[in-house]
Amino acid sequence: MTDVISPLTPDMWPHFEDLFGKQGACYGCWCTYFRLPPAARRESTRERNKDHIKARIEAGPPPGLLAFEGGQAVGWMQVGPRADVPEFNNSGRASAPFSPEDAKDAAVWAISCFFIRNKARGQGLTHQLVDAGIAFARSSGAKVLEACPMDQSKDSRSVGLYVGSSRVFEKAGFIRAAERKPGRPLMRLEL
Repeated sequence: MTDVISPLTPDMWPHFEDLFGKQGACYGCWCTYFRLPPAARRESTRERNKDHIKARIEAGPPPGLLAFEGGQAVGWMQVGPRADVPEFNNSGRASAPFSPEDAKDAAVWAISCFFIRNKARGQGLTHQLVDAGIAFARSSGAKVLEACPMDQSKDSRSVGLYVGSSRVFEKAGFIRAAERKPGRPLMRLEL
């Protein structure tokens, strides 16, 4: 389906901004949910979230991958070292690292979020993004890649699947390392 999947660099900001739209994707999150502590999220606005992710993209390295079809961004996947998404590492979350040291280890990466344009949902784009993310992580020196997807969703087009589906990760070779919350396994792939 996609023409190309590329790491998100500053020059691609207009494509990312177009994909996320005026609302900033999931209720103005701009993919900052795992980047900001809860108090900061509550006090933040859609515009501040947008500014936050734009500054992160400009600072580099790429915080994820953009998928394009016909020159238009149709999908996004946040992937990088766990330290880059500190809220993903909280010990009370289902996504907490398998080992506490993994939160600071630059070789332990996580796939934490997806956003797929409505017209591209339900067509296997997350499978393509995960495969590209594995290659990106491996080429960037990652030794382990983790995710904390959902086991079930009522609809493959649901915005609630921003963490991905466990079926997608299973097909890519990830194994279930832990399950701290029913239906939300922590999945790992040794690279």
